[in-house]
Parts: sequence; structure tokens; C-alpha cells
Amino acid sequence: MKESSEMRYLLDTVALVRHFTGKGKIGNKAAYILDTVDENEHDFVISVISLMEVMYLAEKNRIEISLSETFNLINSSSRYTVANLNPEILKVAEFIDFYELHDRLILATAKWIGIRIISSDSKFDGIEGIKVVWD
Repeated sequence: MKESSEMRYLLDTVALVRHFTGKGKIGNKAAYILDTVDENEHDFVISVISLMEVMYLAEKNRIEISLSETFNLINSSSRYTVANLNPEILKVAEFIDFYELHDRLILATAKWIGIRIISSDSKFDGIEGIKVVWD
């Protein structure tokens, strides 16, 4: 699965939550890209791992959006798609040296698809084959 000619980005969990809730800082470049959702300029991929994190964080009352609200927003636009975890992504993840498993799987998803990731995590910059968009 490779990137098509139009621009596609994977949203990490923080970017997804901030984008959907409108709360929290989003870097200038990331905000500019995310503001184009209604203009059909870009497509946004969301890892099922991020959805797992949304479910967990919502259950712990650490974010102000539920999993069902997140799904409603994803389903509100054809510009959002969900990437499921698969064996190929796990094979990519095996060779990513990152301390946190959820982030490692999200990074592997972006790398496997071959798209940039929208993330505030500066540690992602050090991962080979990953291009981060934020500031």
C-alpha cells in the first residue's frame, strides 16, 4: 500500500484529539493542513491504535471526546480513513526502535503506508523513514 498522488497524512493520537476537539495547540504547518479537510485537498489516515488510545483516555476522563464521537467525526468526511493493524505493519514495527509500543505501531503504520505523520512528538523525527509535520 503506497501513497497516491494526492497528499495523505497519518494523524497521531494527540493530533487527532486536538483536531477533533479544537482544544490544545496544533503546530502551524499541521493546522494549515488540517484546515483543508472541508476543501478536499488532503486525506487523513487514522491508525486503529490511535482509536484504542482514544477509547482508553476517554474512559479515564483524560480527554474530552469519546470513541463514539471520534467515529462520528471520522464518518462525517470521506477524507478520513482508518488503517487497521496487520501483519505487514507488525513486521515494520519490529525494526523501529521506539520506547513506547502504541507510538511504535503508529509510526510503523505511517512507514508501511509511506505517508507523513502529523505529530507534536519531536522524538518521531529521529525515526528513519518517518517525516513529521507539525510546526
